[in-house]
Amino acid sequence: MIDNAQVKQVAYLSKLGIKGDELDKTTQELNNILTLAGQLSEINTDDITPMAHPLHMAQRLREDKVTEQDNSAAFQAIAPKTDNRHYLVPTVIE
Repeated sequence: MIDNAQVKQVAYLSKLGIKGDELDKTTQELNNILTLAGQLSEINTDDITPMAHPLHMAQRLREDKVTEQDNSAAFQAIAPKTDNRHYLVPTVIE
C-alpha cells in the first residue's frame, strides 16, 4: 500500500498536478490497482497455455498486394540529393 506522501512524490516526478482534494481519491485508486495486481499475481498459471490473442477467432487479413502507384522516381527527381535510390541528407549527429 502507498500513502499520500508517496503519491505526491510520484506526481512530482511525473510532473503531474494533483490538487489537495484529489490526493486521497488518487491514493485510494492506486491502492485498488495495486491490490488487484497482487491478487492477479497470486493466481497459479502454471498449466495455462499462453494465448497470442484473447479472442479465439481468425484475423481477417487482406491480401498483401501493391495498390498504390510507385512515385519514388518522381519524388527523388525533386529531392536535393539522391544516390542509388536513397535520399541523401546532411549529417546532424557526429
